Amino acid sequence: MTGPEFSEVRRRFAEEARSERPDLSLLCLLVGAEADGTLDEAGMDVAQVELDRLAGQVPFRPGGPRSWAVAVRELLGERQGFRGSAADYQRLESSLLHRVLQRRRGLPILLSVVWIEVARRAGAPVYGVALPGHFVVGFGPRDDPGRQVLVDPFDGGRLLSGRDAELLVTGATGAPPDPEMLRPAEPVDVVARILNNVRAWASARPERSDVALWAVELALLLPSHPARLRYERGQLLVQRGEFVAGAVEMEEYAGLVEVVDEGTADRVRREAHAARSMLN
Repeated sequence: MTGPEFSEVRRRFAEEARSERPDLSLLCLLVGAEADGTLDEAGMDVAQVELDRLAGQVPFRPGGPRSWAVAVRELLGERQGFRGSAADYQRLESSLLHRVLQRRRGLPILLSVVWIEVARRAGAPVYGVALPGHFVVGFGPRDDPGRQVLVDPFDGGRLLSGRDAELLVTGATGAPPDPEMLRPAEPVDVVARILNNVRAWASARPERSDVALWAVELALLLPSHPARLRYERGQLLVQRGEFVAGAVEMEEYAGLVEVVDEGTADRVRREAHAARSMLN
């Protein structure tokens, strides 16, 4: 992506995603700026100040992982009212950090970002945990799973027992949890999952192909992404009437996959040819 479509927001997003220590809150706010044209630099600063303000209300050094988890839950879940509901899955704003800070409502992963960023600023050992189907937050040393305390921000910061976590994973996958599922999630992986959620929201609403397109295009700026996103971008461009650009994208994807899957490459090239024929 080059030219006019490569905006300042996208330049900053790509630069931050490839930095040595990506800033999770900034990446999420840049996603918000892509989605919401009214979110400017001043608005992003307001969101960062709100995270700082909330962190300043966390008790100083409450103790071990469980004490940290309880302290942050009391602040964010109980006093500030951050939590989620089934209706939040129907709202695009539930995936935008600045709106989640305003509404105190959001998807599990965005509420987890609030927990992580507030607790981190307060000095807590905290990180995201990407359980299948339900993102949660872990407190404790990153390299010591035995001391991990999990909380569910979507449920107001409820502390999760091992059995609770097992039920969440089993409900999503039908299989017991793998210890790998409890490892800390890196900021870029968190943002990739947020963009997946946005794409899923848009895919259920064909009239919002604009949202699907920017979500795919941001995902393509992450340092690691599935090659299939190129094909998805091509399909979206064709859907939006940009037949040549979509065909080019699909042809480039076909070139990437033909070494491992010649049948798929041939099928995608036929789709590209059909897209070009729509110009006639």
